[in-house]
Amino acid sequence: MNVVFIGASCFGLKCLKIAQRICDCQIVGAVTVPQTFPISYSPQGVKNVLYADVFKYCQESNIPCVVMKDNMKEEGLFEKVSSWGPEIFLVAGWYHMVPSFWRTFAPAYGLHASLLPDYSGGAPLVWAIINGEKKTGITLFQFADGVDNGPIVGQRETYILKSDTIATLYTRIESLGLNLIMEYLPKIAKGTATFIKQNEEKRRVFPQRSPKDGRIDWAKNSFEIYNFIRAQTKPYPGAFTFLHGEKLLIWESKRVVSCQGGHGMIGEVIGDPYRFIVQTGGGLLEILSLTYEGNELSGFQLMKRLSDSSIVLGM
Repeated sequence: MNVVFIGASCFGLKCLKIAQRICDCQIVGAVTVPQTFPISYSPQGVKNVLYADVFKYCQESNIPCVVMKDNMKEEGLFEKVSSWGPEIFLVAGWYHMVPSFWRTFAPAYGLHASLLPDYSGGAPLVWAIINGEKKTGITLFQFADGVDNGPIVGQRETYILKSDTIATLYTRIESLGLNLIMEYLPKIAKGTATFIKQNEEKRRVFPQRSPKDGRIDWAKNSFEIYNFIRAQTKPYPGAFTFLHGEKLLIWESKRVVSCQGGHGMIGEVIGDPYRFIVQTGGGLLEILSLTYEGNELSGFQLMKRLSDSSIVLGM
């Protein structure tokens, strides 16, 4: 089976390498984009923080590869790709809709980091952590005309631990996704894969996220903000607030069960001078790791720098 790979992320590159090892699959070409690329919801361009240089890998592996400049309907792109004779497209780490005329030429299969039909759309793992979900997963499915709504080939699930960050959860999801490819791509090649229609009544579609969506609302309770921070920590751009008008990125936090001192106003830094503790709309949150004025610091280190007797975040 001739396979054209479409992707531009570290996970996508891992999927390409796994597909190369499957004896029933021949990688006949690849499509990728630069690290910063335009997309429908951000024509000026977005930066892929999970980027991998698929083009360089393909050059080293003697795989034909084209770097898309604009979108999948750009002049000459489909003609070039179709000349490779793909029988399927394998899509992973990709942020563009695959046009119907591509999928008419050859079916497209992709991985989505949720248990479809739930958490269709953008940033499913980030949204799942933000929303306090206890379980998520990854789905291999055939693309259709809607948002992540094609028939399911296979799924794997995992629990979201209270200690998880987006990085630790993503690592587990990656492993499950690679297992899906190893198990089901040979079945697709042999025509023995079974397809399960998605239940549209259970679909929830979430929007894409951008760095500006990471601003913390201190009126939320400490557990909600803890989830918000760990959902967007490294390698993502991070949750943020403002201190004296300067952006303060927060990478790690923990909820505080008890603390000396009275409750302050929402967003106020309270407690002792050795711990960076913030009053939320419900409970206290300690900030453990952050970046401020270009310096990566612990909460303790920042508290030592500050001379203010009363600090309120978000301003």
